[in-house]
Amino acid sequence: MSNPVYVAIDTPLLDDALDLVRKVKAHVGGVKLGLEFFCANGHHGVHEVQKLGLPIFLDLKLHDIPNTVAKAMQAIKTLEPAIVTIHASGGRAMMEDAKAAAGTHTKVVGVTVLTSLDDHDLNRVGVPDDPHTQVERLAALAQEAGLDGIVCSGHEVKSARKAWKDGFFVVPGLRPAGASTADQKRIVTPRQARDDGASVLVIGRPITKAEDPDAAARAIVGTL
Repeated sequence: MSNPVYVAIDTPLLDDALDLVRKVKAHVGGVKLGLEFFCANGHHGVHEVQKLGLPIFLDLKLHDIPNTVAKAMQAIKTLEPAIVTIHASGGRAMMEDAKAAAGTHTKVVGVTVLTSLDDHDLNRVGVPDDPHTQVERLAALAQEAGLDGIVCSGHEVKSARKAWKDGFFVVPGLRPAGASTADQKRIVTPRQARDDGASVLVIGRPITKAEDPDAAARAIVGTL
């Protein structure tokens, strides 16, 4: 991948999303469309963004019983996304069925521990381990299930890459040096994540909320 930066478009407004993508498309490698966008605009919205010529990452974080997730994957198969997320914590059977139902050219990656969570948050939902240990556990399960890779924070990607040498690693929650962390807790810079083995760098607000999104995207790519 020549440009690993996927810009995260987190808005329900289709026109705003299209305007942002047009501004930055020369300096990003793809577009991440999340739940907020997909719930508001569905297949039509994805098709409209696809017309701008960039790969689409559908960040839907599917998590349900295996049959339901497989049918959801089949429902989005016609969109031919480059990447789709499911929750690795949904279990091996769910991951296997999701991968089997996905399109041939779609990478299915398992979300391990959200970048908004830390040790305390995990403990409160019944996970006694720290994020690093939990990521390792779920990454191993995702690999056994035949997924293409995982989503993890920049804190865990180096060890995940070491354990899964041909895995595909998506790293969100990235912030350029000096940027606001907002609601993210386990963050690193885009350059550090790339150096540690990230395949895709998901960057949202540092680009989309910048006064000049194109200049912000260009500056980030220039650090890689």
